[in-house]
This record gives sequence, structure tokens and C-alpha cells, in this order.
Amino acid sequence: MKIAFYDTHSYDKTSFLEVNKNFGFEIDFFDFKLNEKTAAAAKGFDAVCIFVNDIADKKVISILKENGVRLIVLRCAGFNNVDLAAAADAGIKIVRVPAYSPYAVAEHAVAMLLALTRHIPQSYLRTKTGNFTLEGLTGRDLHGLTAGIFGTGKIGQIMAGLLSGFGMKVILYDKFPNREWAEKNGFEYVDVPTIFSRSDVLSFHCPLNDETFHIANHENMKRMKNDAVLINTGRGALIDSKALVHALKHKEIGGAALDVYEEESKYFFSDWSAAVITDDTLARLLTFPNVLITSHQAFLTTNALANIAEVSLENVKAFESGAELKNEVKAQ
Repeated sequence: MKIAFYDTHSYDKTSFLEVNKNFGFEIDFFDFKLNEKTAAAAKGFDAVCIFVNDIADKKVISILKENGVRLIVLRCAGFNNVDLAAAADAGIKIVRVPAYSPYAVAEHAVAMLLALTRHIPQSYLRTKTGNFTLEGLTGRDLHGLTAGIFGTGKIGQIMAGLLSGFGMKVILYDKFPNREWAEKNGFEYVDVPTIFSRSDVLSFHCPLNDETFHIANHENMKRMKNDAVLINTGRGALIDSKALVHALKHKEIGGAALDVYEEESKYFFSDWSAAVITDDTLARLLTFPNVLITSHQAFLTTNALANIAEVSLENVKAFESGAELKNEVKAQ
């Protein structure tokens, strides 16, 4: 099997080349993203391996099909960037990594929460310049607050356990609730309006689909406490970014920690430090002292990278041998 890897970075190459020693696939790494203009670069390859900001829409899939690609390998859990129906019509299989390291994502979400609520970035920058004042750095205890977990898959369950360990009361929302787990841990499932209104911290760990697109919108953020914070390590479009700016400007919420952004594909994973950011919403979010943004790095641990590479190449091996594709994603 020949595999073309799109949108790769040094950490991708390191992890996949190491794991591929046990598989022996022929791999080429591209630093550019998959889209309509770059899809033809996959000519002669059996599979393409893509990440969250690659585009595999109907047109791209048509080009991949014309160039002999038979398999799309997602080295991530989400698949909202793939037209599953078009892939099925083209006879191209889709596989993913459903759980590479839920601990990596949940731990990053907790790190962002602590950094945001205790003003760690501001404090660090001050002391680096010799400023040891404490004015404006007052935080608050997490103990005793209410944590809302929106989505209770593996990552959401781990996040709930971590925040419960801080002494937080945990409430949950999921379209498909795991009530046995919730009851065992003393957690409570509530509806969407309630999780927005009762949460002091609301952390998103659900898939992005038609039902969850902009679930954190103007109406729901208006329900929130004016000192509540949003944490998003899921998908950017779970939050309506313009509505978030409005809520922050009008002090309707207390802050936000974002590892993802709905228009991130142009900026994230790239160096824009010497360029102008033309996305006015992103630029505005970066100005708020009560907003913390990281560049989609919640997955980025050595453990997760090794698991991603192992599962991705196991998926290719299964396809090559005609075995069951345990991690296949199909159109509904």
C-alpha cells in the first residue's frame, strides 16, 4: 500500500515513521492540506491520510477516485470534514482513530481551565519582565463550583472524573446518556438549557453535526452566569464565534478557553507571528484578557501520537488484507 499523508508536521513524520517499521508501507509526506487544488497529488497512491483541517468534499473525493485512491485514513476521531455519502458513492472506504488518547484531550482542557481561571499566562508574562504585582490576578476556587460536561463519550467521561476530583459538582448533557456511569459517579444528566444556565464551567466534548453546530449560540450563552467560562477542545463550530465575542464584550460570560476555532484551517498549525490576521473575529478574541487560545494542541502528546500512528496503520493493514474495518465510518 502506498499512502499519501497530507498536512503533515515534524511530529507526524516522527511518529508514523517509527510505527511504520512494523508495517512497511510506502509513505510520502505532504506539508500542504488536502483540497480541490491538491487532491491530484495523490495520483498513484492507494490511500490518503488526512487530519482535521483537510477537506474531503464531493469534488475532492471525485478527484481522489479518478487518481486511484481507494481509502481515506483519518488520523483523528472527527469526520465532519469528509463527505461520507460521496465517498460511499465513489467506493472509497473511510477509517478513523476513534480513541487515540482521551486523557491527552481531557488533561489539556483542565490545564486551560486552570490557566484561564488563575490568570497563569498574565502572571507568567509579568514575572518574565520583573513585574511581581498581583493586581488583577484574583482567581477563584474550582472546588464547590458546577462543571457542565457537554458530551459524555470517553473524553467527556474522563473530564468529568478530573473535575469531580477538584470537588466540583458535575452535570452532563448527551443525546445518548450513559446513565449507569452517571449514577455510579453521582453525576446528573440535564437538558441543554439547564447545562448552560447552571454551569460555572462548561466543557465541550461532543461531535460536530447538524444538531451541535453553534450549540453555544447567542441564546444559550445568554442563559449562562456572567462569571461562567466555556472550554472547547472539541470542534470549533460548536461555538458561534461572533456570538462569543458579543457575550464577552457585554460581560454575559466570564471567559473562554479554546483549543479549536471554527475558521481555524487558515491559521492553526502555521506561523502568523509576522503577518496580519485578517479574520476579524479571531483577531478580536485574541485581544480579550479573559480568553485563552491554543492552536489545536490538545491531542499533542507522545502517547497520543503513537496511538494515532498505530491505529491508522492498523486500519490500512485491515483494508489491504480484506479484514473487517473496525474503525470504518459510513454514511447514515
